[in-house]
Amino acid sequence: MRERVLETLTTIEAEHRVKVLYACESGSRAWGFASADSDYDVRFLYLQRPEWYLSIWMDRHRDVIELPIDNSLDVSGWDLRKALQLFRKTNPPLLEWLGSPIIYLERYSVAQQMRELAPLCYSPIACLYHYYKMAKGNYRDYLKGNTVWVKKYFYVLRPVLAVIWLERDMGVVPTPFRELVEGVVESEALKEAIGQLVDKKRAGQELDRGPRDPLISEFLERELARMEKVDFEKRVGACAMDELDALFCWALEEVWGTAAIPGAHGDKPEKGEPCSTTS
Repeated sequence: MRERVLETLTTIEAEHRVKVLYACESGSRAWGFASADSDYDVRFLYLQRPEWYLSIWMDRHRDVIELPIDNSLDVSGWDLRKALQLFRKTNPPLLEWLGSPIIYLERYSVAQQMRELAPLCYSPIACLYHYYKMAKGNYRDYLKGNTVWVKKYFYVLRPVLAVIWLERDMGVVPTPFRELVEGVVESEALKEAIGQLVDKKRAGQELDRGPRDPLISEFLERELARMEKVDFEKRVGACAMDELDALFCWALEEVWGTAAIPGAHGDKPEKGEPCSTTS
């Protein structure tokens, strides 16, 4: 599958005339509770050629590349400019991509620079609302009553644990589910119940509709009720626009070279400096 993913990324580069900077697995495989028939959810960041960005119709350019799902392979990517705009707003899915344990491709220094900037740009409150709303919605839709959608436990458990992680000011939420469980869950009985559910999911057991798990359900109900009353106001990270502008410029020069950028005078900018142009 790795070879197939890399071949797909090479085809994307040729057909769209872009350079893929970073590609990873997202979703259940990155979280660590995929079954054998789970889709491969490949997400990537890419960079267009410099002249693509020099347009008065920039807002009309499509900044996403998406392929139709083909034989369990789901591939989509964001242009770096779009990604940096979302990064400044603390976009949780993007942060999960950067923290994925399954990396198919990482070129140049862009992804690592974003990881290094993340603690400075990080807004816990943005992530808190994202994960809380996700948990509340999935619980309402799938886990109410005595008969539930068993596999949906993961899609409530993970965001609930993420909220607790953030409340404890433990930093950027880790992508692997196991790290969340080990870092947040204190009850050994609850850890064991969650572990058994993970094992069943990985083994491909039928986890559609079935009886609720009392221990896990009571934990989720208790935490969601508590969170509903919590004031999530916390410090908000301040990521300066010039930092991200400089990173974008650095990426253009690192990937395409100074000669490809109109007006560039030949020296790469230092990190934190604006793009180098002639006076």
